[in-house]
Amino acid sequence: MLGPVRLRGGGAASARGAAGLAAEAIGSAREAGCTGKIFARFDSAFYNSAVIRAVRGNSAYFSVTVPMNSSIRAAIARIPDDAWTGIKYPQAIWDDQLGCWVSDAEVAETGYTAFTSKPKKEQVTARLIVRRVRARNEKAAEGQDELFPAWRYHAVLTDSPFELVQSEGQHRDHAIVEQVIADLNSGPLAHLPSGVFNANAAWLVLAAMAHNLLRAAGTRTGRHYARARTATVRRDLITLGARIARHGRGNLVLHLPAGHHREHAWLDLWTEACGPPARAA
Repeated sequence: MLGPVRLRGGGAASARGAAGLAAEAIGSAREAGCTGKIFARFDSAFYNSAVIRAVRGNSAYFSVTVPMNSSIRAAIARIPDDAWTGIKYPQAIWDDQLGCWVSDAEVAETGYTAFTSKPKKEQVTARLIVRRVRARNEKAAEGQDELFPAWRYHAVLTDSPFELVQSEGQHRDHAIVEQVIADLNSGPLAHLPSGVFNANAAWLVLAAMAHNLLRAAGTRTGRHYARARTATVRRDLITLGARIARHGRGNLVLHLPAGHHREHAWLDLWTEACGPPARAA
């Protein structure tokens, strides 16, 4: 489900208004029937005291990428060598810093208090989970060995209740939002309809509502469309080349194409949304 959306004008920073959006998103999830644990994952642009406190204040867990400043480097340096745990990824992940795919790394954690320059009530104490990947030796092809291993570090601040490896894996598992953004950009947001800010803001809200309805419709028809893009759901289940005929006094009948290859999926959706069709007289 796509949570609340809002169009912001000008060169707004990513964290501007994010605390309110996070609170709305968590509330929407609860209203939709979510009774389990809710995790809010953010990239480093949302490393912000107000955002984290909004998540905690709404009884959810947070996981946010931490920018590499001097305080974080000092905390990482205090982690003992025997605290690192080796992990292997089921699928290789792309490392932007190394410019290559990596399939193994090491993780460790330590306690950390963030935003210490702020008043005590705005500071956040949580787990600092660190993943390190061994840097590539550029001189290896020339036969020059490294004197000591160099590492690339990626840090996450979280209050996840799960164990170390699972918590780190949960934070990396964030690609769904990228797919949703790509889906919207290739659909209703490909061309905003107006030069008027309020009109575009309304269009964005309608796009989010349409996205949620299409995702719900696809899920109702079975596993195939539950994972399909909204463009596929529109093509196969919404823009259906059917024929409308009038029978009797004001009765409209929808005639589906004979032998349509998506007939069963469409009928499943119709039954779920409107109940079983009435029997023909």
